[in-house]
Amino acid sequence: MTASLEQLRRCHFAVDLGAARTRVYVKGAGLVVDQPSAAAVNTRTGALIAVGELAEQMTGRTPHYIRVVRPVSGGTVVDIEMAQRMLRHLLGDKMRRGLRRKPILRAAACTPHDADPLAQRAAIETLVGLGARRVELVDTLIAAAVGCGLPVEQPEATMIMVCGAAATQVAVLSLGAIVTAERIPVGGEAVDQAIVQHLRHEHELMLPSQSVRPLQLALSGNGLTPQGPASTEIHGRDVATGLARSVQVDTAAVRDAIQTPLTSILDGIGKVLRSCPPDLVADLADRGIMMVGGSALLPGLDQMLRQATGMPVHIAERPDVCAVQGLGAMLEGRIEPLALDPLGS
Repeated sequence: MTASLEQLRRCHFAVDLGAARTRVYVKGAGLVVDQPSAAAVNTRTGALIAVGELAEQMTGRTPHYIRVVRPVSGGTVVDIEMAQRMLRHLLGDKMRRGLRRKPILRAAACTPHDADPLAQRAAIETLVGLGARRVELVDTLIAAAVGCGLPVEQPEATMIMVCGAAATQVAVLSLGAIVTAERIPVGGEAVDQAIVQHLRHEHELMLPSQSVRPLQLALSGNGLTPQGPASTEIHGRDVATGLARSVQVDTAAVRDAIQTPLTSILDGIGKVLRSCPPDLVADLADRGIMMVGGSALLPGLDQMLRQATGMPVHIAERPDVCAVQGLGAMLEGRIEPLALDPLGS
């Protein structure tokens, strides 16, 4: 862990800046922000028009002078100034005034595993712009493991898989630290893209970016498994004529289309297990893999992992907010470090 539990207990708020959603946890108030990481900007004046849900709804529906930007990409802040403006609006004046009253405002932030110094610096700069005097960085994998209640600080193996929008991170944890980890640049967006490409090639149908997720939700549960519905109706734009059209899509074909991005996730899991000590792998055979992150709810993903690895696969209760809840648990002091008993006591 980058920061110690003692340092985290002194922090006043925690931020999880994800490629898809931004979440803020304030000590004593709980989760206060859970909104899409999007901002709509007027390119003529530079004014911020909307942030969060409203900006997300504007995607693809704006006049030419309004641009919807995403200041976070792959868990890394790519536009610090815009990320600061977005966070200020999401927090609101009342919450910001409350935080500014702290004599030395301390913040915590999640960073992806193996984030380079530049990415870490960008996360720190973003929170310093909000008034934080000190910023502690925590690995997303550890924060998510704590948030879904895994016994991270015990001398036993736990395997966690954080399924993000832009990347998937897999790690084996023991004694509060990462034993071995792998970051795979395939996430929910890659699966969305695979579905869009499939519909374009097979049905000559252009699907709006915001319709992919409802399609997946329609197929969720056992939707993309052989037991699910055989076909589903989808509305989109005809590639040739440009007119609106609806088609019946075979779910088996969609299932095949998303196999390619999901196979690389399986390769990453295999790589982590191969580089893991045998004693820890034996622990994992019983305990299995815990899936967290917004893309953990991709239909049929957990069943595919079960079949491919032969290990139990569990999805956390609220997979999308596990990382920020883990940060919150550390801030509130709910996590006890492993106490070593002195000999003879």
